[in-house]
Amino acid sequence: MVPRSFRRSLLSAFVALGLAVFRAAAEDNDYVLGPDSQVDPAVPHGFVLQQAFNAGTNSVFPGTSRDYWIYVPRQYTGDKPAALMVFQDGGGYISPTGQWRVPVVFDNLIAKGEMPVTIGVFVNPGVVPSTLGTNALPRYNRSYEYDGLGDAYARFLVEELLPEVTSRYLITTSADGRAIAGSSSGAIAAFNAAWERPDQFRRIFSTIGTYVGLRGADVFPTLIRKTEPKPLRVYLQDGYKDQDIYGGNWWIANQAMLSALQFAGYEVTNKWGTGGHDGKQGGSILPDAMRWLWKDYPKPVKAGSGAKHLAAGLIDGDWQLVGQGYQFPGGLAADAAGAVYFTDPPANRIYKVALDGAVAILRDAADHPQAMAVTPDGRVLASRPATRGIVELEGKAGEKIVSTDAAAKAMVVRHTGTTYFTDPAAHAVKAMDAKGKVTTLDTGIEFPSGLAFSPDQSLLYVSDLVGQLIYSFQVRDDGTLAFKQRYFHLHMPDDPRGSGADGLCVDTAGRLYVASSVGVQFCDQAGRVNGILNKPEPGAWASSVCFGGKDRDELYLAAGDKVWKRKLKAKGASAFEAPIVPPAPRL
Repeated sequence: MVPRSFRRSLLSAFVALGLAVFRAAAEDNDYVLGPDSQVDPAVPHGFVLQQAFNAGTNSVFPGTSRDYWIYVPRQYTGDKPAALMVFQDGGGYISPTGQWRVPVVFDNLIAKGEMPVTIGVFVNPGVVPSTLGTNALPRYNRSYEYDGLGDAYARFLVEELLPEVTSRYLITTSADGRAIAGSSSGAIAAFNAAWERPDQFRRIFSTIGTYVGLRGADVFPTLIRKTEPKPLRVYLQDGYKDQDIYGGNWWIANQAMLSALQFAGYEVTNKWGTGGHDGKQGGSILPDAMRWLWKDYPKPVKAGSGAKHLAAGLIDGDWQLVGQGYQFPGGLAADAAGAVYFTDPPANRIYKVALDGAVAILRDAADHPQAMAVTPDGRVLASRPATRGIVELEGKAGEKIVSTDAAAKAMVVRHTGTTYFTDPAAHAVKAMDAKGKVTTLDTGIEFPSGLAFSPDQSLLYVSDLVGQLIYSFQVRDDGTLAFKQRYFHLHMPDDPRGSGADGLCVDTAGRLYVASSVGVQFCDQAGRVNGILNKPEPGAWASSVCFGGKDRDELYLAAGDKVWKRKLKAKGASAFEAPIVPPAPRL
């Protein structure tokens, strides 16, 4: 006979199991599509057009083919610009009987005035068709396009696919009127596109987002915490039964995203649920998510208030344009008074920015100058790598040849009078004494680019344009280098060109500033990136950085065809001046 206690335990177990099944069924039933997801005969109905996009050889994703759909609301007249919303994995969103029913939801919300007149673009990931027909599979581009970092997918949308849509329909060019959405890998694609191009998209709807380690998106919570906030509004959804696989735990990753966005002061909301890796909850909350994303439109989306170490500790103003229309400005350097010099090698010109902000041509026909530097006694030097020369600028037009054996990409003069420079062709860091004699101090860095001394001038920092880490050397009493280490760990985009770490400068607190592909990264003395200042224009190559201005508290940046500056709560340290000892870092 079965003991009564065992029967009671077994009964309790069955009751518990039944309750669990009931709860699970109830949870699933919670995710029902409400009235805003049902076709309402009383409201105007838009229409959906199916299109095909076949990429050419010069595409960001060459050889790919994909379908996309355009939803046009009935209220669109073509007289004034419509808002825009782009959905990744677009084919899954358009069915009027599916789990998302976006056209139906748009019809209903637009009719009620709860979102603007919005054209929807629904984009499938690309495939590269096989040349062998049905005897081989195509190359599926979904993970490649969606899961990685960098601006490739954003560029594809902005430069290739959306122009086909905007050639037919009048769509706002304001980023405040452009939203982007996706689920799973489509969510990371949407978030990443807006992150890279906030000048194009500012409202993000992310469901069961793949912010895990498939192709590097697991670093986003860290980047959000470190990067100067962008004007983005974010809606996150996930369920605690979401997948937990080799790439990471989706549920934990989405909570990390929320925590990071809140830390950085973004306008973010979330809807956590009980579901798994599916669209049940996402579809059920779609109408409310659209109301929240588009609330107060056309009022602009504000940037996050910022992490305390950025907003209160360093940033003291926005980027301001100094000059534009150059071909490739760089070589930034400042003198003791705070005037700034820079070069434009393709134009054969050297410029000077006066303390009042006026930009003047200092030299014309200057034979491809690249690097600039100032000596302890105030002389201004310019390098000409094409002819392996360094010259001293004299008066209005005069020049004195200092060396004919120095193909310097970047250079800095120490307070001792020795000039240090990088020579990328030789993979070398070199030094030039007062007589013009050049000595090789180090070889082996793949592409040595920018360089700067620590404020106390005991260390020399050298960037590697194609690498991830910045090198630190100890400077010996005789000026030679020792104890080379790959020391500063930078953040990188998903880009074969590497970090793009180029120009360097330091402040009196010992922070190192790096012009890089992701922005101006600033590091503490322990080698850690503490924050990232956004580039003034997305996509522009940031080549050089220095401190200038009367109080040396303006950070100058050469990026694209422009030179910019912004006020910081920091003061630059110059190697040509006497060394200063910064405070010790927190370890």
